Amino acid sequence: MTAASPHLPVLLTPILHHAAPVGGTWIDGTFGAGGYARGLLEAGAETVIGVDRDPLALEMAAPLISAFGDRLRLVQDKFSNLDRAAGTPVQGVVLDLGVSSMQLDRPERGFSFLRDGPLDMRMSQDGPSAADLVNSAPEALLADILYQYGEERASRRIARRIVERRSEAPIETTGALVRIVESSLPRPKPGQSHPATRSFQALRIAVNDEFGELAAGLEAAERALAPGGLLAVVSFHSSEDRVVKRYFQARSGRAGRANRFAPDMGADAPRFEMVKNGAIGPDEAELAANPRARSAKLRLARRTDAPAGAVDRTTLGLPRLVLEG
Repeated sequence: MTAASPHLPVLLTPILHHAAPVGGTWIDGTFGAGGYARGLLEAGAETVIGVDRDPLALEMAAPLISAFGDRLRLVQDKFSNLDRAAGTPVQGVVLDLGVSSMQLDRPERGFSFLRDGPLDMRMSQDGPSAADLVNSAPEALLADILYQYGEERASRRIARRIVERRSEAPIETTGALVRIVESSLPRPKPGQSHPATRSFQALRIAVNDEFGELAAGLEAAERALAPGGLLAVVSFHSSEDRVVKRYFQARSGRAGRANRFAPDMGADAPRFEMVKNGAIGPDEAELAANPRARSAKLRLARRTDAPAGAVDRTTLGLPRLVLEG
């Protein structure tokens, strides 16, 4: 997604198709610009609870509140707490794991490598920033973050260059970090992504604990959904999609035993039933209207009446850092 792209809710059409008839209360757990909330309300949802940790997202929702009144309720919180925001069981939960256009479009938020601004990247606008991480983390941890969270093959080279540059002066802006990354990599060929794409993704994930939030958010959705309720998760890179896929496998009773020599302790009752066996991607019409959808994958599952519970996170394929904090 480029910083100039308008916000369009990705894969909304298949979500509404599998949710039909849409009704009751839904949670848009990653509210952003409110595209999913609007789509659900227009399709017949009685109420949508929009959850976002970014206060700016809620400040900019005035037009939606004006259009839908008390059918839209907004909560500033992490989506790992979405069940608490709901209060009562809901008919559906939507999670879009992409970055909001309003975050990319504002240089002062520090998410975009296309606009110079303070090196921030905090979705909630509190806590340690990307600048704090870049200027204080050990070289080995920086390299591991870039590799595990961004799948950056030149992670060690970039981390080494970051440590060298910060010894001369603190790295405080997105532009300064972009120049360091560019100096560590070959010039991109036509059609290739920007050299800083993977590094910025990795640092954003680390700053906002996005994988920890994802695992906790899936568990919160399990707790929030009424029997028959739909969980829809849209992801944009392979590491996220792997976690969602394994969560659904584990909670629908489809995960294999990690160790075939271990005793069979018996299987819990499935908490979800798969709506589709694989991921759903965008069709040609959506790609033409919204290039941001190119890498998107949608996974859908429907809640059973089995009691909610915690999942063994070691089975989810979460990226693991060599060092801690």
